[in-house]
Amino acid sequence: MREAGLPAAQVTRTNYRHAYWTVAQMIAHHTVNGCNLQPGDLLGMGTLSGPTPDQAGALLETTSGGKKPLALGNGETRTFIEDGDAVVIRAWAEKPGAARIGFGECRATVLPARSEA
Repeated sequence: MREAGLPAAQVTRTNYRHAYWTVAQMIAHHTVNGCNLQPGDLLGMGTLSGPTPDQAGALLETTSGGKKPLALGNGETRTFIEDGDAVVIRAWAEKPGAARIGFGECRATVLPARSEA
């Protein structure tokens, strides 16, 4: 899609209200094994899926483990992330009467595995 100049396709959108554990519980679990988590570190906490199929938080769930391909706007399909795909994460918290806070955009492109030659 990028090569064709097409806009990115949103694959999922979820909400932290669906989280089972609190942030404090997840950080405690993460650090109890010796992780040196520091202020300012970005911590990806995994899939936050909602209760309905359209609120699936991961491509694995959206495609039923790769059995039902997801159609993108340009006709391509995905069952799993592929080499060259860009993954973009944006997050924020907002509440009426309070300032919206977030970390902006975290973007990476999936590179092919390196072969040992």
